[in-house]
Amino acid sequence: MHRTKVRIVEDALDANNTIARANREDFDRHGVTVVNLMSAPGAGKTTLLERTVSDLDGLRVGVLEGDVQGSFDADRLASLHIPVTQLNTDPGFGGECHLDANMVRSALSSLPLPQLDLLVIENVGNLVCPAEFKVGEDARVMISSVTEGEDKPLKYPLMFRACELVVINKIDLLAHLDYDLDKFLYHLDQVNPGVERMLVSARTGEGIDAWREWIAAAGERERALA
Repeated sequence: MHRTKVRIVEDALDANNTIARANREDFDRHGVTVVNLMSAPGAGKTTLLERTVSDLDGLRVGVLEGDVQGSFDADRLASLHIPVTQLNTDPGFGGECHLDANMVRSALSSLPLPQLDLLVIENVGNLVCPAEFKVGEDARVMISSVTEGEDKPLKYPLMFRACELVVINKIDLLAHLDYDLDKFLYHLDQVNPGVERMLVSARTGEGIDAWREWIAAAGERERALA
């Protein structure tokens, strides 16, 4: 029974990876760089994007917004006059706690790929499942809020191990929390040694320039290759 369950999981991941490669081919054909943005609920992904996507020096940015239900975050981003496509996992996918490659593929026809340089996929807030499913992205970014505690890299190692960048958000709250930043960074290095990291406050703007430069450089990749 245990071996059967393992086989089913492997088959599901293999099927997902096949669709993710097809997504990647479509993104490459249109010259679109894709960043998969992951975090726990409430870590500040949408606020960080609000601070970023409207000020990227002519880079054409779109967002694919993943949520179980509702369009609250998509509505916030759409007010910035960028292309935003809502992808809810509840109606068609049973309320899944993550986006997978097939869900993203189902939304491709709604995305204006020929008019984009950079697509940010804001994944469903969850510290487990999103890390297991590639969707055709170029890079994965993990947003971790200081309000979550220093132990999260040890409790959810796959999430922190699966990303190329860890953004520590809400640092404006450090003076009000019993949070040891050095301990968090030590735990982070235990699960993903040397992973790039940056400290930001999406609320005050501290550190946002470094984040904006990072995501702009990601978006420039395809234009440089064209």
